[in-house]
Amino acid sequence: MKKIPLIICLISFLNIAAQDHFSGINTSQRVGLLNAGVNPAELSNLSSKYEANLFSLSINASNNKIGFTDIVNGNSIEDKILKGNDPINMRIDTEIYGPGFAMKINKWAFGISTKAYAKLNLVDVDPNLGNAINNSLSSIPLTSTTLNNNYNQRINGTSWGEIGFSLARNLFENEKHKFNAGATLKLLFPGSYTNLGLDQFHGTINVIGSEAYLNNTNANLNIAYSGNLNGNFNDYTKSMFGQLNGVAADFGVNYQLKDKAGYQLNTGLSIRNIGGMSFNDSGNSSTNYSLKIQSTLANPNGLPMSQFQNSSDPKQIETILQNDGYLTKTASNTTIKVKLPTTFTFYADIKVFSKFLVTLYTQQKLGNDSKDNQITTQNVVSVIPRFSLKNFEIYSAWSANEISGTTGGLGFRVYGFYLGSSSVVTALVSNTKQADMYLGYRFGLR
Repeated sequence: MKKIPLIICLISFLNIAAQDHFSGINTSQRVGLLNAGVNPAELSNLSSKYEANLFSLSINASNNKIGFTDIVNGNSIEDKILKGNDPINMRIDTEIYGPGFAMKINKWAFGISTKAYAKLNLVDVDPNLGNAINNSLSSIPLTSTTLNNNYNQRINGTSWGEIGFSLARNLFENEKHKFNAGATLKLLFPGSYTNLGLDQFHGTINVIGSEAYLNNTNANLNIAYSGNLNGNFNDYTKSMFGQLNGVAADFGVNYQLKDKAGYQLNTGLSIRNIGGMSFNDSGNSSTNYSLKIQSTLANPNGLPMSQFQNSSDPKQIETILQNDGYLTKTASNTTIKVKLPTTFTFYADIKVFSKFLVTLYTQQKLGNDSKDNQITTQNVVSVIPRFSLKNFEIYSAWSANEISGTTGGLGFRVYGFYLGSSSVVTALVSNTKQADMYLGYRFGLR
């Protein structure tokens, strides 16, 4: 069976990899830069006067179609993804912390962090279109299928680097209560970007002989890619850092109900990733088109979908549609402006009894993933029971994710080393639709 390159390049990442990075360790009682990544106000609760992060890596993948068992067996993964009529949603992303440092001075705390991000996403992709392109005619329910998609289907990839400068202040503290506030300013270094968005798609797929044709079609089409890719979707991770060309900010507050051994309750809320970045390059292309496909003398049955089987990037798709005369340009620009995935986060770490705690955590996105200029994220709700000692910690994160459903994982910390997964438990006992892992090392100095 022939492949759909734009989708298959995403599937290949599943064999090595969720959106909830470092779940469990980032709300640990052993407070460090990972906690400040969730809420900059947590810097005021640093476990050591000086904190250093050496390296942290988190790789996450989630989808709404295939499970962990399907990936391990490797049988007919493509057919399972394209099965049914429910839109395909897939999120694959990596977050890397580089060297970082934080310190406390009286009521103030300061931090600097370095990060790199890479994301690949399918958003609400119609499987009937995928089957037609793939020439999997047996998967198309009728010889004529009418599609009315009143949403934006996207294939999107983004990579960028970040340097964050954090500041926190203890506003009030007595024997029972502690209030903190904090902020992080992020300098953004856009690396690579590509987007294929098909909005308000209406049309008909007709099966004639051994070919699927698209006809009577209207849609709005966005095709964008940064110049360093030259349209090659598969190469977007080769350039993780570009030049400084964007800013963002995080803001947060934190409250602790204290006891003699630390706290009974540690809670906080934050708004993260307020801002965006621009890809500026003479080789960039971001073009909006009106897509209209009708019968012509050259193509009396409409557009033969098999033309796209060997397309590996949006630029090739753009060329095919232009050559067939189906595109009308409505806007074009060499500057690509994108918004970071702004989120609202709330958490509460509750001491049930000595050394045993339960964390309640939620992340809710404030942006619209269907927008062509929006980097995507997920809504997540988690419950994380943990057993915590000074130099050892074990915890289990159980989450309800927007894309993959319910997941359960396990993680641990020994001194400064930590390793975990948000889905390893459900991967072992059920056919979960998420795979992820993270690890890292940090240390503190008094």
